Amino acid sequence: MTDIGSSQPPTQYLTVTGGRIAFDDRGNGPLLLLVPGMGDLRSAYRFLSPGLAAAGYRVVTTDLRGHGESDAGFRSYGDDETASDITALLRHLDEPAVVVGNSMGAGAAVIVAAEAPDRVAGLVLVGPFVRQPASATPASKLLLRILMARPWAAGVWKSYLPKLYAGAKPSDFSEYRNAVVAAIKRPGYARSFSLTTRADHEHASESLASISCPTLVVMGEKDPDFPNPREEADWISNTLGGTTAMIADAGHYPQSQQPEQTAAAIIDFMSAAKRNA
Repeated sequence: MTDIGSSQPPTQYLTVTGGRIAFDDRGNGPLLLLVPGMGDLRSAYRFLSPGLAAAGYRVVTTDLRGHGESDAGFRSYGDDETASDITALLRHLDEPAVVVGNSMGAGAAVIVAAEAPDRVAGLVLVGPFVRQPASATPASKLLLRILMARPWAAGVWKSYLPKLYAGAKPSDFSEYRNAVVAAIKRPGYARSFSLTTRADHEHASESLASISCPTLVVMGEKDPDFPNPREEADWISNTLGGTTAMIADAGHYPQSQQPEQTAAAIIDFMSAAKRNA
């Protein structure tokens, strides 16, 4: 297994309102834009990106605002803000893309597909939060806000990550988790992460009815964020007229837990979308 970041292409930056968004660009062919979830780095796609590029795709991965190599001085964070950044990046790349969004990144991708359909050729929603979970009660939101407050946000996230990686863990899991925690501990980034955890997915849910592009839902069979991962995945794919790919022995991050299975599902989806275009 390669070291984290050792095979990453050079970091580029796009200036948007309030700061800069970091991204990288590799390969040639139809464009895939890969967006990570809350508290994650774009290197969450470190195993998936090379395989997709080798299969004949241009693969761009981006850090969320306030995460990774993106700036941490933004005033606000959440699905809408991430959607705005994705739209700006798609305009900069100047070609329609299939947007691959994990977790919160999936909710943002749905908003973009609804509001800028000319920029989105398709959606791949991985462990997607595209509606408010039933567990998101006022009490649970308050508890999350307390747990993810700046003084201890990094430590709480470090202790919680193994649960999210239910099933097979990447062989570099400990190293990667340390990189995620170190990124949060940098000056200003714990605040950004803490504010991001307050995001809701109501706008994403409202946007589902406006989606018309081809959609694939990728869900780990052991994803702990959903009481019944298969049921949630099928509800989303049925709502969007899409398809579901369940990934065995994976939790919330199938792109790094089972990159071969995930890549195969995405490549099959891309091929089917091209045939049906």
